[in-house]
Formats: sequence, structure tokens, C-alpha cells
Amino acid sequence: MAENAPAFAEGYKEVNGVRLHYVEQGQGPLLLLLHGFPEFWYSWRHQIPFLEQRFHVVAPDLRGYNLSDKPQGVSQYFMEKLTGDVLALIRAFDAEKAVVVGHDWGGVIAWDVAAFHPEAVERLVILNAPHPKAFLRELSRNPRQIRSSWYVFMFQLPRLPEWYASRGNFEMLERVFRGWVHRKETFSEEDIRLYKQAMGQPGCLTAAINYYRGLFRAPGAFQRLRRYPKIRVPTLLVWGEDDRALTIELTRDLDPYFEAPLEIRRIPGCSHWVQQERPEEVNRFLEEFPFLSKRSDRLQASPGRRGTGPRRSSSLPFTFCRARPRSKAFERLGHLRWPACPAQPRP
Repeated sequence: MAENAPAFAEGYKEVNGVRLHYVEQGQGPLLLLLHGFPEFWYSWRHQIPFLEQRFHVVAPDLRGYNLSDKPQGVSQYFMEKLTGDVLALIRAFDAEKAVVVGHDWGGVIAWDVAAFHPEAVERLVILNAPHPKAFLRELSRNPRQIRSSWYVFMFQLPRLPEWYASRGNFEMLERVFRGWVHRKETFSEEDIRLYKQAMGQPGCLTAAINYYRGLFRAPGAFQRLRRYPKIRVPTLLVWGEDDRALTIELTRDLDPYFEAPLEIRRIPGCSHWVQQERPEEVNRFLEEFPFLSKRSDRLQASPGRRGTGPRRSSSLPFTFCRARPRSKAFERLGHLRWPACPAQPRP
């Protein structure tokens, strides 16, 4: 990537009764990047410079996270609310549909949007987030998945989860990020500091845990799962095989849940934090999936933001490296020093 890589623009949208913060880059069809727990938009820092070559990329802080609003009460984090945020965000960018990419909780929300509102999803990409019916299936028969899901049940308790997660200056965050990955260089000291800073925003930790509490407390939640529609949009499922929270069995026997093509890409020796630990492979899988082919220019375009740098031709080879951010979004995260990136190879 060139030295003068484009900055990430940032903004806010009032959607579905909350004010969501987001970063954006690029022009073209709308593509949403939905982060998971305990992250924020920053988890997509390796994908945004790649995807903005063909898309208007928008990476929001989900409700309750980082700089987005943090409404109080578990009911504010029921699935219908979370799905409604995504649908309203698509409309807020003057689009009828979007490519929806989600990791972890962002993937859970993306599954729900695609299942109940397929008209709003052009393509679906899921990273280490189980299909809800597959998750229930494995909880009913897989002791290893039951053991791995202990935290889901612990999070149902009042106050204790917040104390456990925040003690020792959010030591838990460093443990789950650095302790789970195979590539120890995946998360720098600065990365960990930024995640702690985001989770330390007033009300953020309780809001994030309320996602889990809402799973069991939403009226009719289990009935809704029983009538969960089949997925009717083309889907790519990317999975780090050494996920300590989600077993590999969650990627098997998925055909009964689909009426559209499903492509599964597994990455051996990779943790739950798949797009951060193995960004080169994830970006390659995205490029190989049909929605990133030249056919993507036939999708509906949203206005987008070009940023300050030149657009890269889709015909140029892509050399992966970190973006060199210069936006206010990054300034709010503190002083970052990014390594120099090699120039793009020329044909």
C-alpha cells in the first residue's frame, strides 16, 4: 500500500433510536462490517483498505460499544433491536441492500438479518459465528461445546460478569486476545490498549454483556429460533479451526439450513480472531468469493467516501499491510505509529 494511504472517514447515524458511530471508506455498493465481542470497528482494520477498492465500506461500532450510544436495560439488546439497527443503517446510507460481513456477535446479527430480511442482503459473509440452529444442535449433543460455552451462562448473572471482566484493568481482554491466538504478534501492546480503552467507555461492558443476557430473556426467543427461516442469499463461512469458544462441528451439516449456495473456508491453526490473526487468508477468501468479482459493479451503489488517497485499480495485485490511518477516528484512539508499507507492485 502506498505511503499516502487513504484515511478512514468517520461519522454518526441516528438509526432505530440510537446514535451509531462508524468509520467508512471507498465508493461503490454498500458493504457493512459488523464486529463482535469484545471488540469495536477496529477489528476490521486489516480488511477496510482491501475492501474499499470495490465497495463503500462501513464499519460501525454496534450499539453499546465504543463511541455508539449505550441504552440501558437488557431489552435494548434483544435480537430484533440489533437486527433493526442494521436494516436502518442500510437505509441511512441510501441503499436498499448491502453485502453484510459479520464476526462473532456481528455474525450472529448478520445471520438474523439474512434469515428474516433476505431482501436487504446482497451477499452474506460470516466469520467464526455459528448458525443459530447449528449452535442449538451442538449444545444439545456436544459436551465439548457445552464446556466451551460456559461464559454464555455465566453472563446471565447480575454484576458478577462485569466484575470478572473488568478486574485487573480488563486483564480478561488481554487473556482472550493474546492467549487464544497462535501468532503471538497478532495483537500488539497498542492493540490491547485500544480494546481496553473502548471497553472502558462508561456503560460499554454492561451493554456488551447484555447481548448475551438478551439471548434468553427476549419474549418468544426460542419460538423464533424454531421458525428460523432458511438462508436464501449466497453465503461464505470463514472459520478459524482452533476456536476455543466455538467447536469445528458448528461448520458441519449445515445444508438443511440453506436454500442458497454456501461456501465454507476453514483455516487450520487459527483462533477465533480470524480476520486479525490471518488477514491475508481472509482477504483472499473474500476476493475469491463471487461478490468481489467484476460482477460486484452491477450491485446497487451507495454514495460512499473516497478518503484522501487515490483509488486502487482492481486489476493491480494487492500487497497486504496495515493502513496508515490519519483520521479523527484514529486520533481518538491515541497516538499510533504504523510500520512503513511497501509500495504496490506494478504490472
